[in-house]
Amino acid sequence: MEFFCYHRDRPASLSLRLELAEEHWSYMDQYAKEMIARGPTFADDGETPTGSVHILDLPDAEAARAFAFDEPNYQAGAYRDVLLRRWRNLLGRTMWDFPDVPGGWTGGNRYLVIGLGAGEPADLTVPPNRDVLIAYGPLLSDDGTGWLGTAALLQAPDPDTARAVLTSDRYADIEVHNWDFGGRPS
Repeated sequence: MEFFCYHRDRPASLSLRLELAEEHWSYMDQYAKEMIARGPTFADDGETPTGSVHILDLPDAEAARAFAFDEPNYQAGAYRDVLLRRWRNLLGRTMWDFPDVPGGWTGGNRYLVIGLGAGEPADLTVPPNRDVLIAYGPLLSDDGTGWLGTAALLQAPDPDTARAVLTSDRYADIEVHNWDFGGRPS
């Protein structure tokens, strides 16, 4: 089962996150094989962390809740909340399989786009601009049958272009966050 997990930072928690960096990385190392995508979100300055995205393939909802709520930053109070939803990987790949497009891993702007559903399901197929998508799929109810929205990680020139990956009038709200590829620093 695939799950989308977005931990949002509590204001002024950067020092706590820095203090817990090694605990966070050691914790994430345990889930390396299950990761589909991961990485931090940032404020408009591109430097101040605002959250942490993890998309994983886990055995069940209990394992997903354990992953989300046992995470050291969450346990220490660095995060203000967690969005945890079933998810479906419509690309059938991980972020490590991201195509070699202009900018690739090192250039360009990357974004997390979260559309919170309103009404009938939307955007259930991969958009035509697949080569800019790093991860894409619907957010689902706990049993996997109800559509709650859509989440995407993508490369785009700006936030408005990133937002346009979703059909705007089909969502109660669409969030766009600066995002970057994650993983233990080398």
